[in-house]
Amino acid sequence: MENESFFQRFKRTLKKIFIRLLLALLVVGVIYFSFTYWGVYERGVMAGKMIRLTQKGMLFKTYEGKLSLETFGALKNTSPIAETFDFSVESDQTDLIKELEQVALSGERINLKYVKRYAIFPWRGDTRYFAEGVERVK
Repeated sequence: MENESFFQRFKRTLKKIFIRLLLALLVVGVIYFSFTYWGVYERGVMAGKMIRLTQKGMLFKTYEGKLSLETFGALKNTSPIAETFDFSVESDQTDLIKELEQVALSGERINLKYVKRYAIFPWRGDTRYFAEGVERVK
């Protein structure tokens, strides 16, 4: 080590700094991904009638739904299309998917419980809104 030149010491120090910086970036990346993937920005309930529930996608099959809010013209100068709520359903929620399919066929009014996530991931769905539960309104 005593015969080590300035260039060799500089190279070794630079390598240590690079490795530490790379590890720090990796940790920050994992924290950011975890936050955007599992973090919940908003929780809420939307009331209306199910228009559709479809499974779509080429590489990743996701369930996408559309809820008609039925404001009956409360929003002036808007089209009926603007009075809908698009949402996704995670594929592992098979009971919720079956119940939403039944509700879509029956035309019942429902209260849809949802969460809004921070980011969209292609294997999860097309929207940041994800259905968590459904209440049938009698």
